[in-house]
Amino acid sequence: MRVVIARFPFDLIKTEVQDAMKGIKPEPVTGESVLIGNRHYPVKQVGEVITRQDRRDFSAGEVTRALTRLGFTCRSAAPAARTPLEEASDLLQAPASPDLHPES
Repeated sequence: MRVVIARFPFDLIKTEVQDAMKGIKPEPVTGESVLIGNRHYPVKQVGEVITRQDRRDFSAGEVTRALTRLGFTCRSAAPAARTPLEEASDLLQAPASPDLHPES
């Protein structure tokens, strides 16, 4: 399948991407990731391997779109940490309010 990453076209198939990532240790995932085999890789790491370009030359979104089209499962970046107040508010299904003691 033809995909475009960093303005360059690449003809890739799923098995080629899987073969290219064999034996490569996944870096810690801090943003978007892709499941290849039974490992989660950062999409930028995979993009660098399959395009042989510096990862600063393309966006994570470009690689995510390409890998999704090839049939890989991609995950978006983990949401930011939530405060206990936000968690409790969601559980109660009420809007979060920093004022826990309203004036009488």
